[in-house]
Amino acid sequence: MKKFAKTHEWINVENGEVGITENAIELLGDIVFLELPEVGKEISKESPIAVVESVKAASDIYAPVSGKIIEKNEDLENSPEGLNEHPNSWLFKIEVSNKEELDQLLNEDQYKEEITE
Repeated sequence: MKKFAKTHEWINVENGEVGITENAIELLGDIVFLELPEVGKEISKESPIAVVESVKAASDIYAPVSGKIIEKNEDLENSPEGLNEHPNSWLFKIEVSNKEELDQLLNEDQYKEEITE
């Protein structure tokens, strides 16, 4: 099950995979660069932890929850255009340190309502 942040990130609650929403990818346009956090890095909820660049703009990716980076998708980091082809791809995995933060995120319906306002 995915939970969503208002800043357009999602987290898979079962395995800690984090990505950015299709809506964010559409807004960015063609993605040309991706800088992901290093494995082992401790992160805080809502802190900027990665960067995605498109032909239009550069944008920070924020941590949806606090925890530790346990894996990053090196294939995507090396070929960021893959995110345009597979927008549901995960970027990195977080070992969540505070499960209560997951409850503060939006479900899919709440996120869709948020982006249509």
